[in-house]
Amino acid sequence: MGITILIADDQPLMRAALRTCLAAEPDMAVVGEAADGHEAVELAERLQPNVIIMDIRMPRMDGVAATRRLLAGTSGATSVRVLALTTFDLDEYVVEALRAGASGFLLKDATPEELIHAVRVIAAGEALLAPAVTRRLLDRYARLLPSTTPHTQAVVTRLTDRELAVLKILARGSSNAEIGEAMHLAQSSVKSHVSHLLAKLGMTDRVQLVVFAYETGLVQPGLR
Repeated sequence: MGITILIADDQPLMRAALRTCLAAEPDMAVVGEAADGHEAVELAERLQPNVIIMDIRMPRMDGVAATRRLLAGTSGATSVRVLALTTFDLDEYVVEALRAGASGFLLKDATPEELIHAVRVIAAGEALLAPAVTRRLLDRYARLLPSTTPHTQAVVTRLTDRELAVLKILARGSSNAEIGEAMHLAQSSVKSHVSHLLAKLGMTDRVQLVVFAYETGLVQPGLR
């Protein structure tokens, strides 16, 4: 069937537009539609889609809460990837959606080509946002992130000095090649360090690593 998709948006016209756009792709199939977060969680548990296009602002349960529930291991759909959908660029809720585990976000005025590309990127297990874009987002909304806790500090102590160095450079928006150049490492070694970071921190992609770096104070807003 290719990539299976669940659309979650409280606006029927938006759901119809998204479905029409995606239905034209031979490797994609829209398997369900939800009008709010509760319905999105229920359908995701039953249908097990590869990707959920999740509107952030919905009644009953918003997209952030639905994403958190789906990806926190409290439902039967933990392998799903979430693409957050928002009306406004740098919507403050986008930060919370990323913290909840969304793999990126897309604006509602995106072109059909951008939507299709985003779904393919998310389905492939990658983060849609370039780390540099995420960094600008977090620089603006860092005040929304929680203060460092003893738990997050304990997690940091589990990382090696090399892993911490990789994480700090990654969080500035650097690619694997740029990290390798800065640390005099082969790209294969950088890739291994990033994989170890994801495994140790229980995260799925680089976007979440950037968020973690801000949460723990390893990166400060505005500093390069």
